[in-house]
Amino acid sequence: MTRISVVTGANQGLGFALAEGLAHRAAPSDVVYLTGRHAGRVADAAARIDHDAIRTHVLDVSDEHAVAAFADDLRERHGGVDVVLSNAAARLTPGASWGEQVGPFVDTNNLGTTHMLRAFTPLLRPGGALLVVASSFGTVRQLPRHLHGHFAARSLDDVDATMLAWRDAVLDGTAAAQGWPDWINIPSKVGQVAAVRAVAAERRDDDTAAGTLIAAVCPGLVDTDASRPWFSDMSGAASPAEAAKPVLDLALGARRPEHYGELVQFGRVLRWS
Repeated sequence: MTRISVVTGANQGLGFALAEGLAHRAAPSDVVYLTGRHAGRVADAAARIDHDAIRTHVLDVSDEHAVAAFADDLRERHGGVDVVLSNAAARLTPGASWGEQVGPFVDTNNLGTTHMLRAFTPLLRPGGALLVVASSFGTVRQLPRHLHGHFAARSLDDVDATMLAWRDAVLDGTAAAQGWPDWINIPSKVGQVAAVRAVAAERRDDDTAAGTLIAAVCPGLVDTDASRPWFSDMSGAASPAEAAKPVLDLALGARRPEHYGELVQFGRVLRWS
């Protein structure tokens, strides 16, 4: 059967390496949709990969209607999808205030994640995988205990409400008094993993019976333009191609029931709490 894959945020860095890796692992009839916000960058990335499996689509995951329309298009063309790697992320800029950055950061990293989960989990074919690229920061262990209950979410709507309330607290200057970490990447990553856990709780029985995987994944420290400004020592960082391999192995490899609905790094589940 033809394998249909989608990678968001795929015009550079890890996303590019994921799309390239899927293309290199593709059978002759497989299709890999390389997506990103900017048409020119998407086209350039596809040209660099130069593989028959690659198709392109301009997609801003913060636009819920665009995500839903893309999913509908793939349903009509292919009947479903087999691999979805939700990797799109807004970049943080050193020197700019969190108040300037938290809005677009939440729009892309958090609402973009829930848009993808809402639109694409119904399209997953049995045996498929939907992975949200997050990080080891995405556990409630990174937060004060009194905030843990905010992420005991029963639905994606609950997760969205929590992330929007946190965004508003950053904007009005009350986040620190409420106990939120100063670095906005931490609550955002926790929200991404919480979204995966909420969806997985609803689908677990059917998905595990079908061999379908929904999980968050931490690729480790990756040497990209987005990460370099935030880490003084990148000597231990993986290249995007190196970091992509365990993510692709998780998506395409044999299923392990303990991975379902969890945050996985290098094949190991990272404890949520």
